[in-house]
Amino acid sequence: MRETRTTTWHALTPDDALRQAEVDPKTGLSAAEVGHRQRRHGRNEVSVRRGTPPWRKFLQQFNQAIVYVLLAAAVVSYFLKEGVDAFIILAVVVINAIVGFVQESRAEKAIGALSQMMVTEAAVRRGGQRVRVPSVELVAGDIVMLQLGDRVPADMRLIRLKGFRCDESALTGESVPVQKSEGALPAETLVNDRHNMAFAGGLVTGGQAEGVVVTLGDHTETGRIATMIAEAVDLSTPLTRKIAQFSRILVTVILALAAVMFAISFWRAHAVMAEAARQAEAAHAVELVEEGVPQPGGHAIKHPVVYAFQGAVALAVGAIPEGLPAAVTITLAIGVARMARRHAIIRRLPAVETLGSTTVICSDKTGTLTVNQMTVCEVFAGGERFEVSGLGYDPQGQVTLGGQPVAVVGKAALREILQAGLLCNDTHFTVENGRRKVNGDPTEAALLVAAEKLGLARATLEGRMPRRDVIPFDSEHMFMATLHSGSQPMVYWKGSLERLFDRCDRMLDAAGAAAPLDTETIRATAEQMGSKGLRVLAFALKPLAKDALAMADIEEGMVFIGLQAMLDPPREEAIAAIQTCQQAGIKVKMITGDHAATASAIALQLGMSGTRDPGGRLKAVTGAVLSQFTDEELPSVAEGVAVFARVAPDQKLRLVRALQAHGHVVAMTGDGVNDAPALKQADIGIAMGITGTEVAKGAAAMVLTDDNFASIEAAVEEGRNVFNNLVKFITWTLPTNGGQCLILLVAMLLGTDLPITPGQLLWVNMITAIGLGLMLVFEPRETGLMQRPPRDPDAPILTAELIARTALVSITMLVGALLLFNHELRYEGMTIAQGQTTVVNVVVLTQAFYLLNCRSLTRSFFELPFFSNLHLWGGIAGTLLAQLAFTYLPVFHRLFHTAPLPAETWLRIAAVGLTTFVIVEMAKFVEGRFANRVARRAPRLPGFAPPY
Repeated sequence: MRETRTTTWHALTPDDALRQAEVDPKTGLSAAEVGHRQRRHGRNEVSVRRGTPPWRKFLQQFNQAIVYVLLAAAVVSYFLKEGVDAFIILAVVVINAIVGFVQESRAEKAIGALSQMMVTEAAVRRGGQRVRVPSVELVAGDIVMLQLGDRVPADMRLIRLKGFRCDESALTGESVPVQKSEGALPAETLVNDRHNMAFAGGLVTGGQAEGVVVTLGDHTETGRIATMIAEAVDLSTPLTRKIAQFSRILVTVILALAAVMFAISFWRAHAVMAEAARQAEAAHAVELVEEGVPQPGGHAIKHPVVYAFQGAVALAVGAIPEGLPAAVTITLAIGVARMARRHAIIRRLPAVETLGSTTVICSDKTGTLTVNQMTVCEVFAGGERFEVSGLGYDPQGQVTLGGQPVAVVGKAALREILQAGLLCNDTHFTVENGRRKVNGDPTEAALLVAAEKLGLARATLEGRMPRRDVIPFDSEHMFMATLHSGSQPMVYWKGSLERLFDRCDRMLDAAGAAAPLDTETIRATAEQMGSKGLRVLAFALKPLAKDALAMADIEEGMVFIGLQAMLDPPREEAIAAIQTCQQAGIKVKMITGDHAATASAIALQLGMSGTRDPGGRLKAVTGAVLSQFTDEELPSVAEGVAVFARVAPDQKLRLVRALQAHGHVVAMTGDGVNDAPALKQADIGIAMGITGTEVAKGAAAMVLTDDNFASIEAAVEEGRNVFNNLVKFITWTLPTNGGQCLILLVAMLLGTDLPITPGQLLWVNMITAIGLGLMLVFEPRETGLMQRPPRDPDAPILTAELIARTALVSITMLVGALLLFNHELRYEGMTIAQGQTTVVNVVVLTQAFYLLNCRSLTRSFFELPFFSNLHLWGGIAGTLLAQLAFTYLPVFHRLFHTAPLPAETWLRIAAVGLTTFVIVEMAKFVEGRFANRVARRAPRLPGFAPPY
């Protein structure tokens, strides 16, 4: 067989395709030829590409700047003889890595699901015999025979068919099965419109066909999608990017401060040792210098470099926010639990926060924004237009005329058209897990449900008018006809309106009597229905006193009954969800493989905003138009258009990349195989849990258990809250570290005793991070989250205002700690150990008071529900108990060189903390007044948006 991968099979005639495939359709391939082609082309399966080894994936979890600093802190703590603290820091790092390793989903699972999807059995003709073989053993050139219920095993050029329809929605996004044909098509025809091809993974919903296998495994359209999934970049999320940026800045600042501390310590130690040497020389006591010069805090200077190194290490240990990785992981884990309660299952942990950063949601139409169940919504019969309520396959609903419910009694034409749709029908329902499942064509299923809504029972009608003969639907004549016996034998006909006019000379009026055919009214009604994106079917009948049905019987003399118009309707809850997202500044775009008119009509019903055409409809850009734009031009096109139709899988991928190139954080929803590459490329891929394919779920970071677009809105709100709480934690934790650094630096510069030791620094960091800071991750959602615009994806975690607030608290802590330290030593006669214990408690209580400020970064503490976060109050109580133990229990005296404090000292410590609380509340009040003043002027500022 000649090379198949570059052949444009849909542009060949059936005979040319068979010659290219080098096969006789009557006999098929011989056993020897099959073996030869299998050796040449390989098996018909999608390759599962080798992923990153597990050990390497685990080690990659440590590849973060903040983790390097934490590991260094653990090593330093160990060499400072603080083994417990070293173990705690190391445990935090390892647990964080394990959680990241377990939570991270991988593309190999999605590709493996693709492989399983393509494994089936196929009926083939080999050596003149019809045999069934596993699909993996097919070769290029095999003649495959397909019938109702079969799964297409490979990409095939159809060579012979009869009424053949195939559901390819998982691949192309088509909302209804595709009617196939045999004729050659232009070479430039897109995948969605190649109606002479059957693609791997498609499901046969009607008719029969024979085709020649032309591409296998990785080279099928499904295989190409697997390749795109494997090649899609594992993007970092806004959270990981911001944490990485924050970590780099933090590492730089810590190293700079440590270098300053080293210089100061070295200069001071050198000066002290030089002075001690002069005194020792004068006193003839050189041995005092060799033993080391005693220093405050119990340490002796033996060498300036060693002393300076210890000072730098102490500062670095104090500056490292050991609780940050744990806070990030716990905050995200809490977000996962909350989202699960709101029908969103997170498969990749950082996806929780990514939703809060989302600026664009790209949604597939079928099954995501719509119910994925064709529904009759309008009926034209007897010159009257009826509306049909209800969604999908649920028979709950009614038929109305002018807003008033109607019954079949007195509406003979209405009864006849519903009866025709019910009897001229090969589809039936089954019930699985309490849900109706269609066996057959979704269009015919919609006709069954429409009849049920007016009380027509199929079993009763078929018992009274059993079917005697049928002319099945065929792509050539575009209709179906059935003959039914009874008191009056009757032919019912359904199909294309254009094929009906030549056969009809009369129509039914409202009372069921024959009337002259009003062609103009019928055409105008059909055009109005079509302009709404509805799929229109025409119906006719003819009395026939025969037991058999021939084509000649329906060529003339038919009586037009009416029209039934249907569509896959939008979800009612999706309409509200889209409006909420748009109010929150999130753009919603529809990217679908369906037709442009249908997609535009659905988008209009959903209330999506976007460019409109002169007729008031939303402008839809098709895949054929998209292919004309370069990668440089596409971002601006993608920015302004809301509806993209007839889009191939690789074009969905291009659109997601184009929006990302425009600076957007993109969420992509979908349920089909064709959505998988874009789901993986997007900043967050969202798959449907009920109707979604395993391929889509494997590629996504989040799965909706209720297939409800409205759940995305809830998840976005939760994601925004996650980021808010993380910012609160970081805003709270920095003053702890910054204040400690300042205390050490200033004490060194002033040449005073050390107010706090390295061991005490580690205690403070540990007890406050666990007992205080982590309590902020339990803060409930603040009001108005979904009335704010999305955050700027490039904005840093800490704004200038929050940095200023951090500096304010750090300076307040510094001043309070040093003043109280000197006061207790000088005026209260305390020992060094008591003074250092006082400073530790000043730092901890200041953080406890500041924790109350951080419950909201913009609103006053007194505006919040007092007990809405019981974890916070429990954490404060537990931290105070720990500090009492730290201050008064002998075991802590031995471990951390602490000493008991008198009661009046606690009053002064509490006063420092309370002062910090009051200052921050006043700062928030001033910032709020300024923000309100700016907001009042906002209309005069182009592009102004309030801060997130």
